[in-house]
Amino acid sequence: MRKKIPIETAKRVRSLPPYLFATIDSMKEKAVSKGIDLIDLSIGDPDMPTPSHIVEKMRKAVKNPVHHQYPSYAGMLSFRQAVTDWYRKRFNVKLNPKTEVVSLIGSKEGIGHMPLAFIDPGDYALVPSPGYPVYPVATLLAGGKSHEMPLLEKNNYLPDLKAIPKSVLKKSKLMFVNYPNNPTAACADRGFYKELIGFAAKNNIIICHDAAYSEIYYDNEKPLSFLQIPGAKGVGVEFHSLSKTYNMTGWRIGFAVGNKDAIAGLGKIKTNLDSGIFQAIQEAGIEALNTGDTVLGKNRNMFQERRDVLYNGLKKLGLEVNKPKATFYLWVKCPKGVSSMDFTTHLLNKAEILSTPGNGFGAHGEGHVRFALTVPVKRIREAVERIGRIL
Repeated sequence: MRKKIPIETAKRVRSLPPYLFATIDSMKEKAVSKGIDLIDLSIGDPDMPTPSHIVEKMRKAVKNPVHHQYPSYAGMLSFRQAVTDWYRKRFNVKLNPKTEVVSLIGSKEGIGHMPLAFIDPGDYALVPSPGYPVYPVATLLAGGKSHEMPLLEKNNYLPDLKAIPKSVLKKSKLMFVNYPNNPTAACADRGFYKELIGFAAKNNIIICHDAAYSEIYYDNEKPLSFLQIPGAKGVGVEFHSLSKTYNMTGWRIGFAVGNKDAIAGLGKIKTNLDSGIFQAIQEAGIEALNTGDTVLGKNRNMFQERRDVLYNGLKKLGLEVNKPKATFYLWVKCPKGVSSMDFTTHLLNKAEILSTPGNGFGAHGEGHVRFALTVPVKRIREAVERIGRIL
């Protein structure tokens, strides 16, 4: 019998924390295997299908043999042009499709590769806490260190830039920001972005703005693009995704736009590690970006109804929760003295409701859980009733 060699992962892999949503998936599988009537409010995966006109465009594009070969690494120029047209219409921002846009296999991929392009061992990335777990994980994989910027309610969930130690600033290369914010649902205003741009210019830090939720907003209060503010293109890039806006989470298509040197650096990583997006999906992406606001407005109205039912229901139960102006998340304080994971487990075991524990988003998420508005209103009403019975 041949001897097996010991298989040992690299230190960078051993140092990775368990991925939050993989843990949630495991909890879900165990619950479903028991046959319980689970109401899943955990992961932000829209429950509505991709609009039919986008699916039809994909169906036709798949039949075209031109799309069956390797795609462009940067993305089809026609797709990048559609991105620039969308930015001009939505934000009045002008972009060069050849140098200031790169296609992504979902925005997560681009965010994950960004530190590989700009972080050397020992460098810092400034990351929000609570925040999307990929920011610190990608930094760790690149050999860098993360410095957490607390997002506190008293600061409207905006980072306090003045609180970042000078010793950290000297070694910082990137800063991740995300508005509308996941998980807090906070939005940033023009004044914050102006401060952010000045801060980045002074400290030679590349801003990486994750804008995946910019089109899920309520009461006609449209969130800003970071790139709308003068000087933004000189210091950073914006990541966007078709996933949430067009119910295309499984399609894996997004883009990064902004500073041409930062886009080129990210593009260089991508040319060495992936082979681009299947062109038929890019054709569908073009169709999506040309979707009229009537379709998107129906989506927003649906999420707003769900938001109002869950927000009002939780408030009546005595739970502390802010009413979101954007995203499809509610950031809810746990009952006094109860940890995030304990409350999540309690909701699952006693009410058969799956939420996301706040501490999975970083140390400053402790004491909260996140609910996603990704089930029909009827199920949300039922979730409120179940929570009311166990509180």
